[in-house]
Amino acid sequence: MLKENINDLIALATVAEERSFTRAAARLNVSQSALSHTIKALEERIGLRLLTRTTRSVAPTLEGEDLLATINPCFEKIEARLQALNDRRAEPAGTVRIAATEYAIETLLWPKLSPVLKDYPAVNVELVMDYGFTDLATSQCDAGVRYGEQVSDGMISVRIGPEERMICVGAPDYFADKGMPQTPQDLDDHACINLRLSTHGALYAWEFEDENGQEIRVKVKGQTCFNTINPVLRAALDGHGLALVPERLAAADLAAGNLRICLETYSPYFPGFHLYYPSRLRPSSAFEVVLGALRERG
Repeated sequence: MLKENINDLIALATVAEERSFTRAAARLNVSQSALSHTIKALEERIGLRLLTRTTRSVAPTLEGEDLLATINPCFEKIEARLQALNDRRAEPAGTVRIAATEYAIETLLWPKLSPVLKDYPAVNVELVMDYGFTDLATSQCDAGVRYGEQVSDGMISVRIGPEERMICVGAPDYFADKGMPQTPQDLDDHACINLRLSTHGALYAWEFEDENGQEIRVKVKGQTCFNTINPVLRAALDGHGLALVPERLAAADLAAGNLRICLETYSPYFPGFHLYYPSRLRPSSAFEVVLGALRERG
């Protein structure tokens, strides 16, 4: 009975809107005689005439107007809800897992993704902290982040950050006490904060470049060592020695005077962070949203 009533009420509303059985029948894709029979059956069932028919037009009776005033808003709400559900289904959805260092997550990935994710509630992002050259298949990650655009065969690389450089910094009190190195070789006479690489466990050799573009690598020594970059910066702020850190990471403390830079002329720029992912991957709608948010403009 409910299904029959709904179909009959839809027919009534369509005839009333079109003011014509001919046009309403074409819109509903039924014959005019079948539509006329449907309306007649509805009127007989409720015992009221709902439409006034003339040779030129069709119009609702008072009872018909009263019924239409009730059912039309309901149909509009149902249509709007169905459209909303359809729009939601068309929205990007899914989960994207990205492997990256703590520095990349905190200074680049999250600042770019945070505002975009609010616009796409069905897109989920999992940021996996990793300091090695992540095997995406083994880690079940969709993408990884590393410096430079060179990746292995079968991978696509997309620039997601500006050029970077590593700079040597120290606290003002440290320089006041120990002086400032003038060349990378002078670091032998300074306490330096080491970084142990998770990829092979070795200490990171500090990298510089001379005026001729020749690479200079210095193995530094000091009392402290960490395997992530944020504590290295913290130790430098606390006056435990010199640190080689990404310039963007130290920017706020340099501006505030909490740190000073040295050996700046020996600090070259290099390609910044790139997102890499398998070329065979057919990007999901969620991945397209993430990629669009992270892609470096300009």
